[in-house]
Amino acid sequence: MNAKKLFLIVVVVFVGFWMFTDPNGLADAARAGVGQVWSLATQLFGAVIDFIAALT
Repeated sequence: MNAKKLFLIVVVVFVGFWMFTDPNGLADAARAGVGQVWSLATQLFGAVIDFIAALT
């Protein structure tokens, strides 16, 4: 079996187990993860805007 497929299966089983044993914890972790991604995206776009402004 390919290592990528095995890793994907393990991740899916882990998330499924987490969803059935602690759905609130999974929701909190997902919410925190989305918050971090949004923060990083806004920092990235701010840096790109500052860079383009510095070029002009």
